[in-house]
Amino acid sequence: MDQPTVGILHPGSMGAAVAACAATNATAILWCETGRSTASVERAAAFGLTPVTTLAELLDHSDIVISLCPPASAEDLARDVAGHRFAGVYVEANAINPERAQRIAGLLEPDATVVDGGVVGSPPVRGKTPTLYLSGPVSAIVRIEALFAGTAVRTAVLGTEVGKASALKLSYAAFQKTSRVLVALAVGMAREHGVDQELIKVASKRTDSYLSEPQYVAKTAARAWRWGPELEEAADALAAAGLPPEMLRAAATTLARWHDARDDSELMLTDALDRLAQP
Repeated sequence: MDQPTVGILHPGSMGAAVAACAATNATAILWCETGRSTASVERAAAFGLTPVTTLAELLDHSDIVISLCPPASAEDLARDVAGHRFAGVYVEANAINPERAQRIAGLLEPDATVVDGGVVGSPPVRGKTPTLYLSGPVSAIVRIEALFAGTAVRTAVLGTEVGKASALKLSYAAFQKTSRVLVALAVGMAREHGVDQELIKVASKRTDSYLSEPQYVAKTAARAWRWGPELEEAADALAAAGLPPEMLRAAATTLARWHDARDDSELMLTDALDRLAQP
């Protein structure tokens, strides 16, 4: 199989790392630098991605496009791509609910072939090996499997129905991210009464509990700007399934208290808890 040219929309911490893995089996990895931040430019350069000036240029030269962006932007981005009548394989890999994945497929088809994707795990750097779950047309999925063969990004196929990969991603996110929010609330309450260290000692006896990892609260705060919208997507998926969405919406509201901690790698546990206590 010929090596394709791949376009990545847009290279955040996950997107850039995933795209760099795809470079192993691709002719080139393109990204559109217009309107992006200095941090994005530096990140793309560090991962060896090739800049182009416009979205049209990226689409004209790409056989496969991977969309990895904040959930709120997923449909608008797909609509822009559809406006250029992109005719390759479009991997919708954002943390969106199944209904939105299907709507995006409707926007892009029949010109493009849409593969539903969901990344579970941390970005593929420093030994991390996330899994890209895929669902959609078999011929297109075969191409995506080949693109990541032998790389740190593992692939797993869930079937031919667009929406299945998104459903798995959000189902996992609903548990994993809400659990981290509950840890922050539990530690915050314990700290208010001066028993936070005792709580951590109790939790340390259960190493299978997120509560035994309170240091992760600071990382949760730094990622809250991304996690909150994911949980809103998961809440929508629960509602669509006839399940109560209120718990996930409450977790998203809690994460919103950390809106000013975006990507703050220097944030400490005490700082994160202080911010959580201040609406």
